[in-house]
Amino acid sequence: MAFTKSSRRPASGGRRKLITRKREGREMPKSGHENELIRLNKYLASTGICSRREADELITAGLVSVNGKLVTELGVKVSPGDTVKYNGETLREEKKVYLVLNKPKDYVTTVEDPHAKRTVLDLVKGACKERIYPVGRLDRNTTGVLLLTNDGELTKRLTHPRFEKLKIYHVYLNKNIKPADMEKISTGVTLEDGVIKADTVSYADPVDKTQVGIELHSGKNHIVRRVFEHLGYEVTKLDRVYFAGLTKKNLQRGEWRFLTEKEIAMLKMNAFK
Repeated sequence: MAFTKSSRRPASGGRRKLITRKREGREMPKSGHENELIRLNKYLASTGICSRREADELITAGLVSVNGKLVTELGVKVSPGDTVKYNGETLREEKKVYLVLNKPKDYVTTVEDPHAKRTVLDLVKGACKERIYPVGRLDRNTTGVLLLTNDGELTKRLTHPRFEKLKIYHVYLNKNIKPADMEKISTGVTLEDGVIKADTVSYADPVDKTQVGIELHSGKNHIVRRVFEHLGYEVTKLDRVYFAGLTKKNLQRGEWRFLTEKEIAMLKMNAFK
């Protein structure tokens, strides 16, 4: 997509003046370490000892101190130079870890589900000492590309609806799909929570018309299954082959690998669709 410069001209009087004084009722940008302040619960989560929600519980329980002072109120912010301790032990931010897994069937991505027999974390046990978690979700019966990391900022960028990322799925159906239904998926299918339109949809096999390839940006839950079920088809197998620039190339089911430095840089630069 091409971007062009705004055609608006500067306000009358020629060159626009930079306003440096504080306007009434508006907070001006902060400088120095103030721009680097982060919430205490976010910092605790970045050290790998807990999730952000669990961090709130640790804080209110009086188990966390900042620069020698006990903190029990939520919303406190810390800077890089502060000393944060949990149970008397000084905490340090974890090294960021990124790996991609070719998720097999019958594993859940909800890692805190007490009723789950097997989670994707079982497949990457021992991969690193850091606490990593899945980016987004795949159904228990859905296979394919799954990113795991302890980088909370990247996770937010890849999963937030505002930053919809491209996903490509290989769909197996219980019967041949009609060309008319393929056209409906391409132009838009109306579900209970709105219209869903695929970026691209095509037959994945030149002979077998039960196999479909679909590309879309929507991050809604169970969206691929719901689209086909709405049209009267049952999804018998669903495999994600692409997510935010990552594929499962050279990975057998259940296998994983660390991301390369180039892949990490591309993700952080938001270079992938």
